[in-house]
Amino acid sequence: MDEWAGTSAAELGRAIDAGRIDPVELAATVLDRVRAHPEAGRIYARMTEDRALAEAQAAQARARAGRRLGPLDGVPVSWKDNVDTAGVATEAGSALLSGRVPARDAEVLRNATAQGLVCLGKTHLSELAFSGLGLNPVTATPPNVNDPDAVPGGSSSGAAVSVALGLAAAAVGSDTGGSVRIPAAWNDLVGLKTSAGRVSCTGVVPLVESFDTMGPLTRNVEDAALMLAAMEGGRAPDLRGATLAGARIAVLETVAFDGIEDAPANAFDAAAEKLSGAGARLERIAVPEVARALALSPILFTPEAWGIWREVIEAAPDRMFPPILERFRSGAEARAHDFVAGWRQLHALRAAWADRVAAYDAVILPTAPILPPPVERLLADREYYVQANLMTLRNTRIGNLLGLSALTLPSGVPSCGVMFLGPAGGEERLLRLGAAAERALA
Repeated sequence: MDEWAGTSAAELGRAIDAGRIDPVELAATVLDRVRAHPEAGRIYARMTEDRALAEAQAAQARARAGRRLGPLDGVPVSWKDNVDTAGVATEAGSALLSGRVPARDAEVLRNATAQGLVCLGKTHLSELAFSGLGLNPVTATPPNVNDPDAVPGGSSSGAAVSVALGLAAAAVGSDTGGSVRIPAAWNDLVGLKTSAGRVSCTGVVPLVESFDTMGPLTRNVEDAALMLAAMEGGRAPDLRGATLAGARIAVLETVAFDGIEDAPANAFDAAAEKLSGAGARLERIAVPEVARALALSPILFTPEAWGIWREVIEAAPDRMFPPILERFRSGAEARAHDFVAGWRQLHALRAAWADRVAAYDAVILPTAPILPPPVERLLADREYYVQANLMTLRNTRIGNLLGLSALTLPSGVPSCGVMFLGPAGGEERLLRLGAAAERALA
């Protein structure tokens, strides 16, 4: 069964449907693989073995009876440890929440379970999901699959690595400023940021509720589409016949390439050529509203995060990683009228963006302008940590601020992703475009 370690979730589902693979054997094999992996403790915060085997047994019975619940019925996936699991600790990577055991599953997990997905366990993340780097000295920092000395990207760090190393067929993470897309890009996966409000965050430990979204980390676009359907209890878009021929794609020049490192810049240029060669019409555009939206980040993100977490944090601030503590506390400096004015301005900027890009099927840019930074330097140099975190999340945060759907695809160069931005609620269209782009980039 270990030959299935790198197999997509969709292929596993098809094999179960055809009777070529047994869900119980699959779950047991993956659990054994996790137990045997030398880095498992840095990837999974805790396993849910009893639940996984019980769910696999139910999937086995349904498969034998010809009554599978969906295309991923019986497929084992991992869950970021900010997603509530009934009777199992959900601590969001923070000592502040040590021993926190919710009474019921998060709605997104309930939806996926109703589609037959098998819950393997909970993966490590950046502390309270408030960093794009994936560095967490409080609990664990998962390994980067391309560079053992570098961070894996966050905050859905363990989620990404569990898939990249074959310790889950797919994973679920959250994205407030890039937390699905950064670890996906830095570990050569597909990552989907859903539109705010599309997938329920009920039962997910919040960070900034105005921007929090849920999304899958997968091996390919088909898996992302199927996982989205499972997470929201819907149907996946039909990706058949997807093509780039005639697609109008804008290359966002504003801010996105400022200070970019050579590797992601060259990877993006090569990817753009492949997209063009597959029939897409690429046009470079400047959108001044992007820079104005990014300038609002300090007044919109940290004040809300501080408002949610202030009492919990100040009850035991010494239990936090100092750079994360400082980032939260910076939200205390905001004034209420600036926060309100900032949101009013952002709504206007979102409308202006929509007008400027209405003629395009998608807007593309490098997912991250830098490669994964080294762990040791991040721990030793506070200023470097702050700047690296801001740079890491700069491009992805555009999608959150402007209220967009977003998809990152591997470029073919290690730890370099290409991000596609689409309108809010445009996931189906974006996934079809992504499926065609995936073939071109391969």
